Amino acid sequence: MAKVSIYTQNVMAPPLNVQKLAEWIDTVAHRHGRVAGQLTYVFCDDEYILETNRKFLGHDYYTDVITFDYSNARRIAGDMVISLDTVASNAQMLGVRESQELLRVVIHGVLHLCGINDKAPGEREIMEKNENEALACCPDNVLEA
Repeated sequence: MAKVSIYTQNVMAPPLNVQKLAEWIDTVAHRHGRVAGQLTYVFCDDEYILETNRKFLGHDYYTDVITFDYSNARRIAGDMVISLDTVASNAQMLGVRESQELLRVVIHGVLHLCGINDKAPGEREIMEKNENEALACCPDNVLEA
């Protein structure tokens, strides 16, 4: 089963049920022929993710998630840095609930670890299809009230 760790930088942690999150990640990984290992989420603000983006990727812009991939063979593992500020602004821009956007971003990083990309032409549509499929199998109680 996935071993999920959650850390924060300059924000409060979202109300995630770590056990249910691990189960969901296991399901998604299995659907992609993978096994989930150690996954670390760092929830942060925009300034922290901007600094992370600059330091590790040489990018000078805000983003919702940065995924660091430590996977090997079939076992996925990695660190995902998620800006809750950007999640909130994206939710508002897209007209969706912030909780729904949070879950999309949380699983987006897992899908990257499963080998799905979203930068080249046509890849964004493939990623969105996989995000929607993953969200459809998300347990209701991953986010605690």
